[in-house]
Amino acid sequence: MKKFLLLSIVHLSFSSICFSQSANVPLNQDYYHSIDRFEIKQKSFSKSFETAVKPFNRKAIASFLDSLPSEIIESESYSDKFNLEYLLNDNWDWTSNEKNNSKKPFLNAFYKKKTDFYAVEEKDFNLHVNPVIHVSLGSDKDLGDFTYTNTRGVDIRGSIGTKLGFYTFLADNQISFPSYVNNEISKKSAIPGEGFWKGFGESETDFFTARGYIQFSAIKDIIGIQFGHDKNFIGNGYRSLVLSDNSNNYLFLKLNTRIWKINYTNIFSSMMAAGQRARSGPQNPFPKKYNAFHRLGINITDNFNIGVFENVTYGVQDSLNNQFDVNYLNPIIFYRALEHDTGDYGNAFVGMDYKWNLWNSLQWYGQFVLDELIVSELFSNSGWWGNKFGIQTGIKYIDVAKIKNLDLQAELNLVRPYTFTHYGDEKYSNYQHYDQALAHPLGANFYEFISILRYQPIPKLNVTAKGIYVKTGRDREDENWGHNIFLNYDTRMQEYNNKIGQGLDTRILFIDLTLSYQLKHNFFIDLKNVIRKEAVADDPSMNTNTNFINMALRWNIAQRLNEF
Repeated sequence: MKKFLLLSIVHLSFSSICFSQSANVPLNQDYYHSIDRFEIKQKSFSKSFETAVKPFNRKAIASFLDSLPSEIIESESYSDKFNLEYLLNDNWDWTSNEKNNSKKPFLNAFYKKKTDFYAVEEKDFNLHVNPVIHVSLGSDKDLGDFTYTNTRGVDIRGSIGTKLGFYTFLADNQISFPSYVNNEISKKSAIPGEGFWKGFGESETDFFTARGYIQFSAIKDIIGIQFGHDKNFIGNGYRSLVLSDNSNNYLFLKLNTRIWKINYTNIFSSMMAAGQRARSGPQNPFPKKYNAFHRLGINITDNFNIGVFENVTYGVQDSLNNQFDVNYLNPIIFYRALEHDTGDYGNAFVGMDYKWNLWNSLQWYGQFVLDELIVSELFSNSGWWGNKFGIQTGIKYIDVAKIKNLDLQAELNLVRPYTFTHYGDEKYSNYQHYDQALAHPLGANFYEFISILRYQPIPKLNVTAKGIYVKTGRDREDENWGHNIFLNYDTRMQEYNNKIGQGLDTRILFIDLTLSYQLKHNFFIDLKNVIRKEAVADDPSMNTNTNFINMALRWNIAQRLNEF
């Protein structure tokens, strides 16, 4: 950990050559969809950021929006023009947009800008402070009781001088989840996407969310540096088979270099090898592990991008409490070759992703993750356990059948058994953090098909219909069929004849219908109905049915989605 802090101080010493740097827009599928629409409409990619690396920088978003061709803006629907103004207002400190000024500020101090509860704009200081509220009340027939959300917090971002940007999000939460989420919490002793928590009542949970970072750029708009505690997402899909926001926040150092048609990203992370269920006492820290990731993205043409990446997760229990290996700080090296030289063998995988914008209305995207492969075994069709990989392919089709603001996304994900697992004391090298998968929430050994239909009939109303179908093979007690990424792959059931879906045949159908109305800027009223059915072929007693109805008020916070 000291090495992480030392490295950040070394980089901060370059601040004399830094230029203005903004915070990121927090991960939010609805927000990012609007940006996707504008990029697909102009067909060519943004020159200020790459959509496969999330979250997006606010300054980069503003630069992209300001660069949109006038013919696209003039031809937009009322809803698109509303979305454009919303995005410009939300990033007003990096645009020339003047429509965000309030005519009557509250007490002449608050809401001087329509988008910010409190804002300061001085020559050498920029500050945005906004309250965070998420309250909801729902009913789950399977739970037989009411569900609720009670989240209160604050969102703060800004910049100091022309060199340093910062962001902080703090929120206190009391939540009663639907029954299927409670089942997941009881299995892993972890709340999806969160860290330390306490239970109270019959099924309520209490936890605190905290994330924040400092961000600056060395060599103007070419190298961006971020250090803090948050999440990252790699890919253009609804899911990520590489790095998603499914797990808890973690400490990381992120370097992003953008020059010519190339975008190169390094993420060095400190994570928890296990969460609360591994804690032996209140004074004992959670065991630590580390992760190093890099991705090279290239715009082959103005509308076709390809990225290649490599990741390694490692850590060994020792008297020094898993010290970070500085060898991995080399930003441009093949990790497996480094491991050969140091004698350290972590859990490494490589892969690629792609994105292709077509006809100003369609995007084709995908990912391929290779955990281990022997070509002779692959073509022998023997089902060797070690051929571990994951594949994603999908499309985003906007203005379906020329109906304005009717958008369709369809995505297929499949992951072979035992992918993301490892051997030895596996918790130090399997691909999880705080007892939660770092990539797909289902772990491994599954097929998944996702279909999302979004419609914005009027500017402030969004209707979303989402369907997810999963075929997976669960692991029976004392058996390892490759679904549970927390298990040592040396405990596998067989060497050959392995296939996706082996084990306890389980089918999941997840349907989500959401109506969201934006009453004021970033203040939403949501109506949601979730139907989830899980059927286990060999044991009907394990079948579950959830019918969850919910109404929520959200202010400056994204929806809390539990889609597994």
